[in-house]
Amino acid sequence: METILGGPPVVTLRSASSRPYDGAIAAARTCYSPRVIATDEVTDRQRESIGPLTFEGGHHTVYQHAHFEFGLEGISRQFVWSFLHSHPFYNSEQSSQRFVRLDQVSAYVPDDLPGPAREVYAASVLAAWEDYRALSAVLRDDTHAILADLRHLTPNASEKRRNKVARESEKKAIELARYVIPVCATTSMVHTLSGIVLHRLYRMMRTGDTPAENVAVVTAMVDRVRAIDPAFFERVGEGPLPDEGVVERAWPGVAGQGDAQAARLDAMLGGRTSLLVDCTPRGEATTADAVRAVLGQASLTDDQALEALLDPSRNRYRLETLQLGVHAPLSRAMHHSTYTFLKKLSHTADSQDQRHRLVPASRPLMTLTDTERPDYVTPPLVARNARALEIYAAAMERAWAAKNRLLDMGVPLEQALYLLPNAKALRFHESGSLLYLAHKWVMRTCFNAQEEIYRASMDELEQVREVHPRLARHMGPPCVLRAGRITPTCTEGEHFCGVPVWRRFPDVERRI
Repeated sequence: METILGGPPVVTLRSASSRPYDGAIAAARTCYSPRVIATDEVTDRQRESIGPLTFEGGHHTVYQHAHFEFGLEGISRQFVWSFLHSHPFYNSEQSSQRFVRLDQVSAYVPDDLPGPAREVYAASVLAAWEDYRALSAVLRDDTHAILADLRHLTPNASEKRRNKVARESEKKAIELARYVIPVCATTSMVHTLSGIVLHRLYRMMRTGDTPAENVAVVTAMVDRVRAIDPAFFERVGEGPLPDEGVVERAWPGVAGQGDAQAARLDAMLGGRTSLLVDCTPRGEATTADAVRAVLGQASLTDDQALEALLDPSRNRYRLETLQLGVHAPLSRAMHHSTYTFLKKLSHTADSQDQRHRLVPASRPLMTLTDTERPDYVTPPLVARNARALEIYAAAMERAWAAKNRLLDMGVPLEQALYLLPNAKALRFHESGSLLYLAHKWVMRTCFNAQEEIYRASMDELEQVREVHPRLARHMGPPCVLRAGRITPTCTEGEHFCGVPVWRRFPDVERRI
């Protein structure tokens, strides 16, 4: 019988300053010096006085200079979504379920699950992997047919070209099949953060939907830093909040309330993936006025100012591969129009969406919004294939049945939720300024973007066009911004989607 690969998380410290605490003290001393103070100049007296004084006084930027690069393995996708990526101050490079086939069953299994509950948990995980394999096989013909048409694959095409399309088809099939994989599936990543962020994670490690896993991983991260410099946590810091200090614990979940909340928000969405619920009323006028103030050009009309800011032919910063908006004096005028959207994405799509860290969201606590009935997102290509939809729907029913069975056995909801699939629907509010949303829309209205986020971005652009047409006029994927202005038009190289989107955007059809 197939077994589940698991075990405790593996945390390694790949790179770090050798003396992060002294570095923070030296940085603090530099504020009161005409020159930069070296780490070697820090004295014992300064370690004892300056460290606590700066930390307790809230002068935490001095602890931001130290950065720690961790290797994390054997951590769950649920932990990454709920805790590790739930704030903007980090950088991660993570193994992708979109592009890496999940041949081995690898999942986080809570240590304290009792025997009968462990059997239910393991059986559910193994069944999900079988569904993943079956769904991948069923969808491969569909993805191949679409890609063969988009790539103009003819019967006499070269073997190299046929193999390339076959590989693309396989990747698209597993990208869709991954929706049935449970959120307890493990992942690996390189994760970098500053010293003050690590202090914050340590303080907050009992919050969120995965407190036990948070504690295990964050404690290991702190221990690795202590091993190179004990002073960084022993001389300053407040330690973890106790259980009674976690504010959200005062709001216990209510049976059935999650189902009602899901229905209420779906009714508001009205079939959209993303619904505009608020925005800056005078967004166009305020943005235009900001442009005039930046350029010192009071005579510009609103139309002239907005074209100077947004037309890539005029503001060529928008054509740069690097995201230069926050560094460009003119582009910063895009900060002053903001938008809030109510969204519905699957767990797996939102795990990618939340990487747009400067477009923050108030994501739900799954432990407080749990649904008794299956509540999930179905990819369109799955919905169009009868056999795939049959496998998919059965997988969803089994996942929720297993989760509910664990609850009936007295397993805490935190642990039972690990069995829910990547397809689990999440509803939340997300806000951003035009500057950061514009960058997101460039990346996510490309046909190579994850499909749900693409559809959410297209929803958002459509609605922004209705309220602020002049701000949305020059928005779209890289090929739309670059067309006629810079070559190559598509930035994806050999990953070109095969569709000349720039010729008729936004009136385009995405097939896969």
